[in-house]
Amino acid sequence: MAMARPDFLIAGVPKAGTSALHAALAPHPQLYLSAVKEPKFFLTDGPPPRHGGPGDVQTYQEHVWRREDYEALFAPAPPGALTGEATPFYLHDLDAHERIAKLLPDVRLILVLRDPVDRAHSNWAHLFGAGLEPEADFLRAVELEQRRKAAGWAPFWHYTDLGLYGSQLEHLLRHVPRERVLLLRYRDLRDDPAGTLDRVCAFLGVETGRLRAAPPDNVRPFVADTPANAAIRLALRTGARIGHRFPRPVRKVFRTPLLNLLHRGHQSRPFVTPAQRAALLPRFADEIRKLEDVSGESYADWLSLEHASRYRP
Repeated sequence: MAMARPDFLIAGVPKAGTSALHAALAPHPQLYLSAVKEPKFFLTDGPPPRHGGPGDVQTYQEHVWRREDYEALFAPAPPGALTGEATPFYLHDLDAHERIAKLLPDVRLILVLRDPVDRAHSNWAHLFGAGLEPEADFLRAVELEQRRKAAGWAPFWHYTDLGLYGSQLEHLLRHVPRERVLLLRYRDLRDDPAGTLDRVCAFLGVETGRLRAAPPDNVRPFVADTPANAAIRLALRTGARIGHRFPRPVRKVFRTPLLNLLHRGHQSRPFVTPAQRAALLPRFADEIRKLEDVSGESYADWLSLEHASRYRP
């Protein structure tokens, strides 16, 4: 039986507005976005791993890895609607590129890219705010990345690897023609949502002018590094290590009160500091230049030490 194939994928990158884009496109009458935002179907050839960092096993349990389950995500689509899903790790996973090209030879891919230093910092802040990141120092957490990768921690912990866009896009274009890949900037989605959504609709071949806003989504409050919060975060990480043994509703009963306590006060997340940018930019400079060469677009502002994000992580 033929696969119920999505027509488009929002394929990258984490912490760059993919949740907001998914939510913004969903009301379009000519589009159907899967109810599961990140099915992650193309990240494995079979069952996902059974180990990883804090919270990874629970996330793996949410993967839609069986073909029949993936097909079922698009079964409710109205006749004639273009179907799609958003899994922002597809760009990072080089093996996923071949899987996508093989099963979806005509697919269109949408990539939302963000300054890689800002993206890495936002990634760390998200996990720290969830109580899962044990390291309160961003640069120290980055230094732990290779050790964590060797220990099998999931890609969301790969703070710098997720930002190697040049090599990732170069590999993707070996499998998918450039004309079927739309590159967007996170800042454009934030600053000009109507214009950016029109670009997406035009790329997909559906009516423009229908979508005006990209709602904020998937934004987690930041938490101060206090002794009380450290104890709550330790409790959350402990629960994350054993939570996969219990049904999701049971996990939520214990996790939700702890998160509510951790997020009391709703502190704003910090911006990237000049020192942090100076420390990390050299890791990305060659990749940014490669991205420019491969894409034919300029990302020169990302190469500036003076570049400062206007967006909190």
